[in-house]
Amino acid sequence: MVWMTAAEALDMLNVRPQTLYANVSRGKIRAKADDNDPRRSLYHRDDVLRMARRANGRRKVETVSTQTMQYGDPVLPSSISTIADGRLLYRGHDAATLADNASLEDIAALLWEGKPAEIRHTEPAANGSPLEAGLLALARRSAQDAPSLGRPIDELRTEAASVLATLVDAMVGRQPGYISQRLARAWHADTHEDLIRRALVLMADNELNASTFATRVAISTGASLAAGVLAGFTTLTGPRHGGATAEFARLIEQARRHGADQAMRDWLASGQPLPAFGHPLYSDGDPRARALIKLLPEIQPHAALAGAAEKQAGELPNIDYALSLLAAACGLPKDASFILFAVGRCVGWLAHALEQVQANRLIRPRASYTGPAAINAGIY
Repeated sequence: MVWMTAAEALDMLNVRPQTLYANVSRGKIRAKADDNDPRRSLYHRDDVLRMARRANGRRKVETVSTQTMQYGDPVLPSSISTIADGRLLYRGHDAATLADNASLEDIAALLWEGKPAEIRHTEPAANGSPLEAGLLALARRSAQDAPSLGRPIDELRTEAASVLATLVDAMVGRQPGYISQRLARAWHADTHEDLIRRALVLMADNELNASTFATRVAISTGASLAAGVLAGFTTLTGPRHGGATAEFARLIEQARRHGADQAMRDWLASGQPLPAFGHPLYSDGDPRARALIKLLPEIQPHAALAGAAEKQAGELPNIDYALSLLAAACGLPKDASFILFAVGRCVGWLAHALEQVQANRLIRPRASYTGPAAINAGIY
């Protein structure tokens, strides 16, 4: 569950009650009254886990590394983006502010540290679903493109623009104009192009998320930029990442059938991860979601689910919720949320790929072995 009792929190933190209460008063751990007993408080699980990971310096290195890989603490240096004081920053610039006017091509120039990307058509119109078309186009390039290792950075920046074009052409089809304009035209949503543009900018990067890490691991081997993006793209499809909007669609359908409060209760009781709400790195709410939601109308059952999520789980809408709301409010196709996520994030994957090439080192963690001890009785 999202909330835990004081006893559970103290056991996890291994501290005195006074320390727990001090962290609550400093805003480091969220707390709320227990609905079943107002005299008792409950504590937010993710905040407690985050504090436990940072508890003291006496832990063994392997313990710290294991917890770091699970979520939360930095594992490698990057100058591309960071989350600080509840804001997402692209090379020091507030992403929500950039979304007011910048195009995705502008963000590519910023994150790749080059001139605005010239997106040249590389693929024919998409065949099959956009997901299938994107996977196939990137796979073809991965089998043909040169390794990234040891190549001039300017040459790689040009190739990055070509890889981005490959994905966009495959998922959207060849059309003129900025990427946001092409998406709006393909979806017959020209009047909503500005919202689409904002969403793309907000999706461009979000630190070292799972798909970005997958991209960097692939590139650290010297793989081509297309292969690195393919690694990120396949990782994005998971329901705990870019596939969360598809999971949220299931919750929306349940809310239509049974009401938002009951749908939320049933979902939380099932033990499944709650899609579209909460984010461990944004304790006060996802600023990307706020930047979009404020421009969108209130529609149902989205609004009712947001209220139920805050009441029952203490969670606020995240970017997956905002993308779903955008698609619903603007009448976009059912896979529009994923396409916006993938196309926007491709810019970030490529930025991290370029940075990893320049770092010029292999990412190769060790496993924390939990199997049987060495067996000396021979091989069977």
